[in-house]
Amino acid sequence: MRNRYIESFEKAQMEGKNIPLFRAGDTLKVAVHIKEGNKERIQNYEGLCIAIRGEGAGRTFMVRKMGANSVGVERIFPLYSDSIESIEVLRRGRVRRAKLFFLRDLKGKAARIKELRRK
Repeated sequence: MRNRYIESFEKAQMEGKNIPLFRAGDTLKVAVHIKEGNKERIQNYEGLCIAIRGEGAGRTFMVRKMGANSVGVERIFPLYSDSIESIEVLRRGRVRRAKLFFLRDLKGKAARIKELRRK
């Protein structure tokens, strides 16, 4: 049982956000607001969604990309954050689990995910 005031606050936080449907295994492009000193810009972060957790306004998703020298870089984004400008689904992945943490141990072609074919 949740407090009705907290529920109404979360509902106000979540309304007006244009968030596409995506799952673990999908390749995403997340446009994030970056503030550096008195300047502000939008930076794209493109990678594989490896986990989604939480509910309501506290829902988060984890995106993993391969950085320089084949170093994996993971970031956790709050789904309804004001710092996220947009989320774009680039590819739909065919996976059989909700959390893809096993990809941390794989490298190169072994870490690929098949694309979901729509009929």
